[in-house]
Amino acid sequence: MIEKLARLEERYDELANLIGDSSVMTDRERWQRYIKAHAELEDVVGVYRAYKKVLQEIREAGQLLADQLDDDFKEMVESELGQLEEKKTNFEQKLKMMLMPGDPNDQKNVIVEIRAGTGGEEAALFAADLFRMYARYAEQRNWKVEILHTNHTGIGGLKEAIFLVEGRGAYSRLKFESGVHRVQRVPTTESSGRIHTSAATVAVLPEAEEVDVEINPDDLRIDVFCASGHGGQSVNTTQSAVRITHLPTGIVVSMQDEKSQHKNKDKAMKVLRARLMDRLQTEQHQKLASTRRSMVGSGDRSERIRTYNFPQNRVTDHRIGLTLHRLDSILEGDLDEVIDAIITTDQAERMQQDG
Repeated sequence: MIEKLARLEERYDELANLIGDSSVMTDRERWQRYIKAHAELEDVVGVYRAYKKVLQEIREAGQLLADQLDDDFKEMVESELGQLEEKKTNFEQKLKMMLMPGDPNDQKNVIVEIRAGTGGEEAALFAADLFRMYARYAEQRNWKVEILHTNHTGIGGLKEAIFLVEGRGAYSRLKFESGVHRVQRVPTTESSGRIHTSAATVAVLPEAEEVDVEINPDDLRIDVFCASGHGGQSVNTTQSAVRITHLPTGIVVSMQDEKSQHKNKDKAMKVLRARLMDRLQTEQHQKLASTRRSMVGSGDRSERIRTYNFPQNRVTDHRIGLTLHRLDSILEGDLDEVIDAIITTDQAERMQQDG
């Protein structure tokens, strides 16, 4: 492990020199490739350097103990050494996890699709809450959110929202959000004060580049039509809305948010590529399912993964048995504690299986 980490550190320094090389900077494509590679190594090299510092401090503490020390000073050094040994163990665990083969999609941007499920208008209001939660979370991490498509209801709900999240590691942080999210609360339209249960589904797809998914133009049927608003009334007299059907799979993507037909087509193709790649990867995962059954990594859209209980201010993630009584802050985008716990569980599972 140490040899591999040393090589990664050496490569990190080499990339830093290349990025600052004036001859490289003139080749924009090459320079951006080095920038990306350097950024991907930054976390693991940072932890490795902190680990090396702890090892040095352990050696220095050991040398001190070899000297003739008075009892008080010796006790202090031994206490410090114990803390350093604990840090060393924690760093080693973290580095082992970081060196495990990662998901090739982890650094990709993501396309998130939220749809209201059972529960009528209340489900649509909850879908809007989820959209806001993820948008706030993206904002906290300095990620960019681009809305691709929304279908609003009359009182502020969302039947559907599709949006792109651009930022380093977006997929690695959001990929376990796929599934059914359930809400328990008293709807604003409920006069008797009864608690209702509604649901919304979330799908998180890695953004697919054209090189990731090859689409034959002959496999596409592209229809154009006038965009419509609430109740189906026409809101645009030009045929700017686009519907793309991928004939081999039957996947249909419609876009009408933009006034430009060209922009709607670009957005539709972006979503289509992501759905096709997701379909391909799901098929591959199903083939491997017999060898690896993960508590958190199935990504099954029909699986109930989390409950948001308003009367108790409680959020429960059913996959890992985590319950937090701060639903209000989580809906404001404070998701890190939940996401970190899920990622840690998944890493621990993978380490156990690989070990």
